[in-house]
Amino acid sequence: MMGKQPRGALVVFEGIDRSGKTSQTNLLNGALSARGIPSALRRFPDRTTPTGLLISSYLEGQKNLSDQVIHLLFSSNRWEATSEMKETLESGTTLIVDRYAYSGVAYTAAKGAADLDWCKAPDRGLLTPDLVIYFDIPTSVAASRAEYGGERYEKVEFQEKVRSQFAKLGEGDKRWAIVDAARPGEDIHEAVLGLVLEAVERAKNEPLREDLWVSDY
Repeated sequence: MMGKQPRGALVVFEGIDRSGKTSQTNLLNGALSARGIPSALRRFPDRTTPTGLLISSYLEGQKNLSDQVIHLLFSSNRWEATSEMKETLESGTTLIVDRYAYSGVAYTAAKGAADLDWCKAPDRGLLTPDLVIYFDIPTSVAASRAEYGGERYEKVEFQEKVRSQFAKLGEGDKRWAIVDAARPGEDIHEAVLGLVLEAVERAKNEPLREDLWVSDY
């Protein structure tokens, strides 16, 4: 009798705007495929869904919503993807996610609209990442990159507050790995790949958890 298919790892990338997540997630996806490791990419928010279209119009400055409403929309956008994400992981495919619940919490908390506990509550019980790779970069460096300032949140002063909230979220989290994102891209990729290959191996022998932040309450 054949054993159960080992699951894939849930790998989340977080960081302030223009920290280089998108480029590195693409590189990682290619590197895993080259090693024969099934992998897939997902980015949040998913702007193609009904909630995603609302979020997109908000981020582009076309629609104004209260901080609480947009926070709950971001959370809904993640929840509506959960079943599909679970199927992907249980099929043995490693899922690389560009932004997740940590971004939702950090950005809303940075506005001063609510405390961390309130911000975490809507995402409590989401799929729990096996690894969170946080791209740490000075806001001044991120702001010097192409296309910075094109969306609502891309303001240096606000991004400093977001960076501070990310630091709080990472405290004491065993899943959290900090990568210096101001380094050359090749060095970042090498560091990321090493972390992810370890996570892929660990995930094969561990159950998929759906208890993000449950123990915080």
